[in-house]
Amino acid sequence: MATNYSPTSDDKRFMREAIRLASESVERGGGPFGAVIVKDGEIIAGASNSVTIDNDPTAHAEVNAIRKACRQLNTFNLDGCIIYTSCEPCPMCLGAIYWAGIDRIFYGNNRQDAAAINFADNFIYEELDRDIANRSVPITPLLRDEALRSFRLWNEKEDKKEY
Repeated sequence: MATNYSPTSDDKRFMREAIRLASESVERGGGPFGAVIVKDGEIIAGASNSVTIDNDPTAHAEVNAIRKACRQLNTFNLDGCIIYTSCEPCPMCLGAIYWAGIDRIFYGNNRQDAAAINFADNFIYEELDRDIANRSVPITPLLRDEALRSFRLWNEKEDKKEY
């Protein structure tokens, strides 16, 4: 839900740190993306894109920052946190932000800016809108009856840690 929010000088300071991390990443051979996660007015974690450095397609700045923040706070739930990212999050990062429970997202560049330098993710949004049978990467159900066993175990487990 978008709100009429006026960014504060602290918001701008945190965004500038995300932008600094993005520029530093380029200098180190990484992608031009940076992110910081803030809780109670303090930076808990900052990270940049390290896809090519780590040979890890999931090592986007936002995901790296989420991992660091979770380790720092010793939790998998970042409720009460804000993320400042130098670019509008891609679908993967947006999903990770939602799964982490982050309260607010600020971004610098938008997805059109990213596409202009060959970081386009519109094809993923388009794929998500397609019927599963019409996606470009085949998706085939397999051994559902066997796979349901772990779901039953989870459902029956009384001492599980919900998330």
